[in-house]
Amino acid sequence: MELEAKISDIANTVRDHREVLATEEAAKNALVMPFLQALGYNVFNPAEVIPEFTCDVGTKKGEKVDYAVSIGGKITMLVECKPSHSELSISHASQLYRYFSVTEARVAILTNGVIYKFFSDIDSPNRMDERPFFTLDLESLRKSDYRTLESFSKGAFDIERIVQEAGKLKLQTLVYKELEKEMQEPSEELVRMIAGRVHSGRLTASVKETFEGLIINSFSTLVRDKVNARLTSALDSGAEEVEISTGPEDEIETTPEEIEGYNIVRAIGARKVDPKRIVMRDAKSYCAVLLDDNNRKSIARLHFNSATSKHFGTFTGKDETRHPVEGPIDIYQHEKAILRRLEELEDGQ
Repeated sequence: MELEAKISDIANTVRDHREVLATEEAAKNALVMPFLQALGYNVFNPAEVIPEFTCDVGTKKGEKVDYAVSIGGKITMLVECKPSHSELSISHASQLYRYFSVTEARVAILTNGVIYKFFSDIDSPNRMDERPFFTLDLESLRKSDYRTLESFSKGAFDIERIVQEAGKLKLQTLVYKELEKEMQEPSEELVRMIAGRVHSGRLTASVKETFEGLIINSFSTLVRDKVNARLTSALDSGAEEVEISTGPEDEIETTPEEIEGYNIVRAIGARKVDPKRIVMRDAKSYCAVLLDDNNRKSIARLHFNSATSKHFGTFTGKDETRHPVEGPIDIYQHEKAILRRLEELEDGQ
């Protein structure tokens, strides 16, 4: 829980100060160093977090990687930083590639302070993979991210376990992408397999085209029905928790507190509009309460995911104001703001 709170604080820094984090040094000082510190490393100990780590590589002399993390005198992780506005591509990882093969490190991180891409040598020993096995985005944190990050903390660092889990994460991502492609454009193999199970005639070009459309529509309907069924179950039966997974490593958890908070907002809003028009749409980092299920008509947001602090967000125009709360019951203190927002949304129709 301590790690979650620290990472959430860094995410708040990104949200509040993104415009002044344009340089690499700013990203390092405000985001990357606190990130390493959150993982338990002493950034003020140059023997543990080594800045401007230099290692001669072949004919390349004096090249540097921004940080090397050492545990017990052994280099365990390499970190290459870019400005926070930079897009991270494999072309930015040239130093990491070279250093990876000549140090003991088996984990390399490419980051702009906001997004952290974790690499290892899953495909070929002592050679950094071209694709990350784990990507952390501070602007889109997931519950599963915190559990994955624990593996990289100083107290829990176990390289063999990390590499083993990295292999599973990478395979999961690849499987997800293949399924995503099938959902968008079914392969001939899938079309033949499904058609063969439900169609007794020949698979003509016309029949094949029909089944391609049916498969795409069925995938969309299946996902939508599963999501709606779980949310409806949570709301109607007061289930303790509902988890909705929409991608690899992706967990959206609608908690009892979020359901209670939504019901309070809906009860207050019923004074102005039909309560059936007030809906909940859960996201990775907050739970939105919307009018007419329209994400441009935000009534409020429930920021209840942090283990150390909770906030209730109210809106005026496009601006959100976050108010610290102890729990859902404190939402009643913002009754006037909720009603004003509904009046604003209705007047804007």
